[in-house]
Amino acid sequence: MPSLNLLPDERHRIIRKRLSLGERVLAVEMARELGASEDTIRRDLRELASLGVCRRVYGGALPVSPASGSFRIRQRQNLGSKVALGQASATIIAADQVLFLDAGTTNLEIARALPNHTKLTVATNSPAIAMELISRSNIKLVMIGGLVDSDAGAALGARAIRDVQSISIDLSFLGGCAVSDQAGIRAFIFEDAEFKQALVGASRAVAVAATTEKFGTTAPFHVASSNDLDLLIVEADAPPGQLQSFRRAGVRILQLAN
Repeated sequence: MPSLNLLPDERHRIIRKRLSLGERVLAVEMARELGASEDTIRRDLRELASLGVCRRVYGGALPVSPASGSFRIRQRQNLGSKVALGQASATIIAADQVLFLDAGTTNLEIARALPNHTKLTVATNSPAIAMELISRSNIKLVMIGGLVDSDAGAALGARAIRDVQSISIDLSFLGGCAVSDQAGIRAFIFEDAEFKQALVGASRAVAVAATTEKFGTTAPFHVASSNDLDLLIVEADAPPGQLQSFRRAGVRILQLAN
C-alpha cells in the first residue's frame, strides 16, 4: 500500500482514538492501514507508551485500564454495573463454602449481595468488605491482616500473603484492574499483584467479575493468565472476541442479560 505521508501527530491521533475505544493496536495491521512501516508504528507505540497512553505487548499495544484510581474514587464509578455484577456473582455461591473476596469495588457489591440465610465462611483482605459482613450472623468472617494500602483498599504484604496461604479456599473472587485475553489479569500496585498471585495459588476455583471498560486493557503488574481462571462474570456488552478467547482457554462465562 502506498504511504499516506501522515505526520507523526496524525498517526498518534489515529492510534489514540483506536485505544480510546478499548481496542488493541497491532503494529502490522496499523502499518498496513496507515501505509507506514512496522518500525514506524512500533516507534509511535513506544512514544505513546512513554506518555502512559498504552502499554506495549508483543506485536503491538493495549490501552491502559481506566481503573487506576484509589479505592475511594473507584467506589463512585460505574456503580450500577457493579451492583448488577455483584448480584449475579452471588447466585453461584453454595452453602458452607469457604469464600475469599479480594479487595475491589465490584467485590464489595458481591459482599452486599450475599444471601442472608446461607451459611458461609468469608475471608477478605478488604476492611470495607469486612465492615459490610461483620454483622451477618450466617457468615463466619476471617479478616486478613497486615498493613493496609489506602489506594488498594486492602491489607497487603508478607503478613497478608502468609494469612491467605493458611486457608483452604473453595472459591475466590479476584479483583482485577485490567482484563485481557492476551495480557491476562493485571494490577496497578506491585504488592497488590503479589498478594493476588498468592490468592490464586491458594484457591480451588478463581472467578473474576469485571465491568466492560476493563476488557482489552492492561496495567503494569501481572496477576494471572487466562488459564488460571475458572469463571468470568461479565456485562451484556462485554467484547465477544475477548470472551471467545477466554472460552477457548477453558474459562466459563456468566454474562448478564441486556
